[in-house]
Amino acid sequence: MYQEHEYSRQKKRRQEYILQMMPVFSKDALFSDDTENYRTPMEPEPGDRVTIRFRTLRNNVDEVYLVVQGFRIPMRVGAREGGFDHYETELAVGKETVEYFFEIVAGQIRCYYYQNGVFPEQQDDHLFRIVPGFSTPGWAKGAVMYQIYVDRFFNGDPGNDVLTGEYFYIGDTSVRVEDWNKPPAVMGVREFYGGDLQGVMDKLDYLQDLGVEVLYLNPIFVSPSNHKYDIQDYDHVDPHLGVIVKDEGELLRPGDTDNTHATRYICRVTDKENLEASDRFFIRLVEEIHKRGMRVILDGVFNHCGSFNKWMDRECIYEEQEGYEKGAYVSEDSPYRSFFQFHDGYHWPYNDSYDGWWGHDTLPKLNYEQSPELYQYILQVAKKWVSPPFNADGWRLDVAADLGHSNEYNHQFWKDFRKAVKEANPEALILAEHYGNAESWLQGDEWDSIMNYDAFMEPVTWFLTGMEKHSDEFREDLYGNGTYFFEAMAYHMSAFLMPSQLTAMNELSNHDHSRFLTRTNHKVGRLIHLGSDAAQEGICVPVMREAVVIQMTWPGAPTIYYGDEAGVCGFTDPDSRRTYPWGREDQELIRFHKEMIAIHKQYQVFVSGSIKFLCCQYQGIAYGRFSRKQRAVIAVNNSQETMRMEIPVWQVGVSRFRDVALERIILTHRDGYTREGAVMTAKGGYLDLELLPLSAVVLYHADRDEG
Repeated sequence: MYQEHEYSRQKKRRQEYILQMMPVFSKDALFSDDTENYRTPMEPEPGDRVTIRFRTLRNNVDEVYLVVQGFRIPMRVGAREGGFDHYETELAVGKETVEYFFEIVAGQIRCYYYQNGVFPEQQDDHLFRIVPGFSTPGWAKGAVMYQIYVDRFFNGDPGNDVLTGEYFYIGDTSVRVEDWNKPPAVMGVREFYGGDLQGVMDKLDYLQDLGVEVLYLNPIFVSPSNHKYDIQDYDHVDPHLGVIVKDEGELLRPGDTDNTHATRYICRVTDKENLEASDRFFIRLVEEIHKRGMRVILDGVFNHCGSFNKWMDRECIYEEQEGYEKGAYVSEDSPYRSFFQFHDGYHWPYNDSYDGWWGHDTLPKLNYEQSPELYQYILQVAKKWVSPPFNADGWRLDVAADLGHSNEYNHQFWKDFRKAVKEANPEALILAEHYGNAESWLQGDEWDSIMNYDAFMEPVTWFLTGMEKHSDEFREDLYGNGTYFFEAMAYHMSAFLMPSQLTAMNELSNHDHSRFLTRTNHKVGRLIHLGSDAAQEGICVPVMREAVVIQMTWPGAPTIYYGDEAGVCGFTDPDSRRTYPWGREDQELIRFHKEMIAIHKQYQVFVSGSIKFLCCQYQGIAYGRFSRKQRAVIAVNNSQETMRMEIPVWQVGVSRFRDVALERIILTHRDGYTREGAVMTAKGGYLDLELLPLSAVVLYHADRDEG
């Protein structure tokens, strides 16, 4: 949700001050950020000397100061190039976080530069920050990620499919869906389509050809649901996704709801042969992924587990199994008793008085504060899967801010989690699911980064579609509102350290929200109200292509939700969890994704360059990505009419003193897209651009020694 009052307040103050300053100096030339362009090294170690730079228009200001914790440090002009003065100074850093901002003096005017722009007086927040010793994995910065909801991706091994009547869960028995193309049911948690890890293995050629660098898998550990956020056994891969080598026992008889009779299921998920064979298959999958130069991130669900979990065993399926301790539901003497919070006045055996996450008894809340044993167990799980022989490359953390019973404890846990994971695998990525401001977790000692809702998915969605990310609301005032788009981005991006920004998961869709392509039809509602067919009615693929252009040119790790590239539609969960449409793909949309991924990977400026908001109007935005030698300009026309933009490309380093040719590297519009080259000429530092309806264009220019 936009913080409209804060944005409006800041905008009014800036506009008033800018009008006052306009005759004195060019505020649009003022710039600094946390990239290597303006801070070297970007990720310093304690004891390093850091060079900090600040840009102004040449000969346009009198003095620039670096203000560090109350001290004003004069900066000197270190380089004059591209019509700019680049002020710089060195700063020695120790072990503590360093916060700073800039003070600019021009005649009688003083202003202050922060992460979210220029202000007439000093601010208390949005400071630049250096956290010595904090870094994020190099492989994850700007990496092209691909999220796979495994059950819905591809069925590579029908022999491990969940069977109809295999067990009972949340009101009914499990169902094996025979029609791969059937939309998910409203209450489809027990529906299984058969996707598995063999299916992921079978499609690695496709993913590699698409240009994917990192796979993010929704949970793969033993669980009774298709989504698997109700973990049954953290120690093993679910044989329904892995390998079933021992397949004995019976299905439930019609009407039977007692899972102690589900002997086929019990054999499949508790027998060590199946569990170990599935773990070995995962090892082979990761080895194959790594051979291709790709990475894999696992989904860690550590706030809660499932009622089927062997520590709880509400279904009593482990109670009589050899090699398993009694669950906490079964016995007060269970070694897992402290893992859960039970209420007074209830008794064993079969005590169902435990706390559930948001009251769900199928999702027992894990009770870390009262259980050092649980604390250590989960830390061992976290280390195990990123260590040999499994060698996963990181964790995505489900509802990470909810873990524990207090905010203080939550932060302490994630600090210890980070230490454990990074000791096991220093190159592992720790990326959390979080809604709202995550700044308190992004201080360099907990999470590396987050799923980027506030500073990517939501602003992009509001601007291009006017839709809320669940398709629950349409906002006419935010649809096409370029001003709010840029202000929201500036406001929320300033909460990130740059190493976190560059690894943030920038998604258009995922398993918890409606598909982006569905949002382009502006239909407000959900599956239960509108039906599945409505999700693909009136969609606008050109707007989807505009979104992909932004995704592949914005700072962070562009993350494709499986099937988005193939034209999959769907309202919010569960409809957004449709199967990948093998044989029915939108091949042109796939080709477009390939082209944009290739552009993202070919031009380093899209991975590590600075970003500058250039201009905006109703349904139109233009921004730049730039370094000292390279610059790209991206312009979007989200309207149904041709639009003209005069873009101040000088702000990203295009010369104001000569005509400069910018190469068009891709154009998408209402009727299609093209990679056919064209040249746009900037004159006097401005580019007069005519944009076709529903279009986006990417332009590029590099100094000659860059090719």
